[in-house]
Amino acid sequence: MKNTVLSKLRNLDAYPKVNEDFFTRSLSGGIITLVSYLAILLLVFSEFRLYLHTVTETKLLVDTSRGETLRINFDVTFPAIPCSILSVDAMDISGEQHLDIKHDIIKKRINTNGDVIESKPDGIGAPKIEKPLQRHGGRLEQNETYCGSCFGAEQSDDDCCNSCEEVRDAYRRKGWAMTNADLIDQCKREGFFERIKEQEGEGCNVQGSLEVNRVAGNFHFAPGKTFHQSNIFFDDLMSVHKDSYNISHRINRLAFGEYFPGVVNPLDGGHWTHETSNGMYQYFIKVVPTIYTDIRGRTVNSNQYSVTEHFKDLEYISPNSQPGVFFYYDFSPIKVTFKEEHSSFLHFITNICAVIGGIFTVAGIIDTFVYHGQRRMKKKMEIGKFR
Repeated sequence: MKNTVLSKLRNLDAYPKVNEDFFTRSLSGGIITLVSYLAILLLVFSEFRLYLHTVTETKLLVDTSRGETLRINFDVTFPAIPCSILSVDAMDISGEQHLDIKHDIIKKRINTNGDVIESKPDGIGAPKIEKPLQRHGGRLEQNETYCGSCFGAEQSDDDCCNSCEEVRDAYRRKGWAMTNADLIDQCKREGFFERIKEQEGEGCNVQGSLEVNRVAGNFHFAPGKTFHQSNIFFDDLMSVHKDSYNISHRINRLAFGEYFPGVVNPLDGGHWTHETSNGMYQYFIKVVPTIYTDIRGRTVNSNQYSVTEHFKDLEYISPNSQPGVFFYYDFSPIKVTFKEEHSSFLHFITNICAVIGGIFTVAGIIDTFVYHGQRRMKKKMEIGKFR
């Protein structure tokens, strides 16, 4: 029984052995074998590198996320607008507004050569109070609590404006421009307008981040604080305005969300130069939600974006339009996912087998043709000798 089974297994042998007495070794066969081994080694090494290399799978999905927030990171340089009058504002279609944002923002004063003069977080500190004007009209006396006047912009009897910034905020809430700047005690005491004049001819680098709702909206950089009146946006420094503002700017970085490998922010490094009158430079941005998963399974929720640009010369538009650089963003309903992964080990083994088998098969065919060609040549030579 055992011999029968072994006999049947022997008959299944798909690789019949040939007695060594019938082997014929040749120089050409040795060369072909050596070349075959080198080709196998090269191709196996190439397949191994491909196996170690990660591939990125891309998918498109409908974005169903709701109620999330978005972090906008920016670094923008204005060579011709001083930091003392440059403000950052943000608003969205839900009605939420953030005017003259100071949190998480750093302003750097720069000279005409682009060198940094001073760098500090925006809105830091005020001079020591020495007998400033009280809300009731008198000067601050010893042991008296300071409560500065808002110069008619108080919303209640208990309101106090103890700094120039608070007066400007009170005016903005009322929708007033600061046309009586010389009468505001807090601004004179802090040297606010002297500081504006002192920084004339300087530029400003603004960098930081904004946390906004994940709905369509805009943020902008403009001279002066913005206030809203009769559906028109104004700025509060009308009394100290020049005839024009040069809104030339360079966008060093603008990103919607965290960095991930392969992301391209099209506005990074872009610059625009404007030489003469007031203008409004607008960027219309389409934000595409993106999820990136690396080979270790770490997930990054971020965004990509595309952009178009437009410039409005305010000389030919409404005289009440505000100069500045505006970024209008909206969200794509499609989400993109990138996932890094290796090709499967079975796929790698299949490719290795295909490489080895294919090389040996092709080499065998070539060796057969060469061998038979050599035999025919040898026979012809022998026939020629006999003749």
